Amino acid sequence: MFVLVEMVDTVRIPPWNFQRQLNEAIAEELNKKLANKVVFNVGLCICLYDITKLDDSYIFPGDGASHTIVHFRYVVFHPFLDEILLGKIKYCSQEGVHVTMGFFDDILIPPESLQQPAKFDEAEQVWLWEYETDEGAHDLYMDQGEDIRFRVTDEMFVDTSPTGPSAAETPAIPGQPVAPPAEEVEKKEAPYTLIGTICDPGLGLLSWWNS
Repeated sequence: MFVLVEMVDTVRIPPWNFQRQLNEAIAEELNKKLANKVVFNVGLCICLYDITKLDDSYIFPGDGASHTIVHFRYVVFHPFLDEILLGKIKYCSQEGVHVTMGFFDDILIPPESLQQPAKFDEAEQVWLWEYETDEGAHDLYMDQGEDIRFRVTDEMFVDTSPTGPSAAETPAIPGQPVAPPAEEVEKKEAPYTLIGTICDPGLGLLSWWNS
């Protein structure tokens, strides 16, 4: 679930931090820059583990700060495929069951990966499993806040780096027709999403199975 990733970065230390220990000041700057941020194709950065190497520091003309190339290891949340994780149901939608682990919310279990037969209750806005027994069918609701175990089957990284202005934001040319404004604001995409499948409750892995 958590891995150590070796990284290299140039860290800028402002002059008012020169009185501090260099390692301490660098560690603070690295955590301010990376903690709780997603690095593309790496994962969700959690915290600095250690600093392995410091190169020489330089002060450039016009900038009183020092710049140091730092080699370090960072704790990153990046589960491997087929890893089984424990989370809580955040909410349900037509897209599937959305799961949170407290520090990471972008987890989706799509409808085809739920226990079958499953259906979405529009009134309650929850997914339910129509479980067949000798006494008849029972509806097992996947309620918000319930514990759930899932297996990671896929991951998606989206580059959310800033882009240039869209065509709609460019100045209009006099005499030219103006395109109508977009009716809906484009939905913001998560930079890192895990796709999972629900674990077999026959293994005793789901708390809501016993509710």
